[in-house]
Amino acid sequence: MNTMTAALTTTSRRPSPSKTTLSFRRPNFDCRDLPDELSLVIYVPGTAASGVEIEARGPDLTVTARKKHFVRPNWTALHLEAVQKDYRLKLRLGHGFSYPEIRAEIHEGILTLTIPKRNAGVLGARRAA
Repeated sequence: MNTMTAALTTTSRRPSPSKTTLSFRRPNFDCRDLPDELSLVIYVPGTAASGVEIEARGPDLTVTARKKHFVRPNWTALHLEAVQKDYRLKLRLGHGFSYPEIRAEIHEGILTLTIPKRNAGVLGARRAA
């Protein structure tokens, strides 16, 4: 006796992420909105000042921190791929900041960015009056 079954439909899978998104991981960060500026503390252990890139395009801020990659002489695979990834943080902060005046400082894997607000001087003068 023959059994009739309905044809199986294939489900579509989400496309796998591209290699560019796989090569970075998002770092932990803290953000404080102060009256005259925005303070952004980003935790990027294993990076140095020479490996940090800060880019602002319109309302978006992108911080890329690259680690020093080295291969040990007694290298064996230990599934450390996620630990050895570089860091990339993308934030949409808006147009209210003066991106060319960003101050950056890194010490022991803690990157501190201070981003002044555009109208902070005007607001400060109004509050003082």
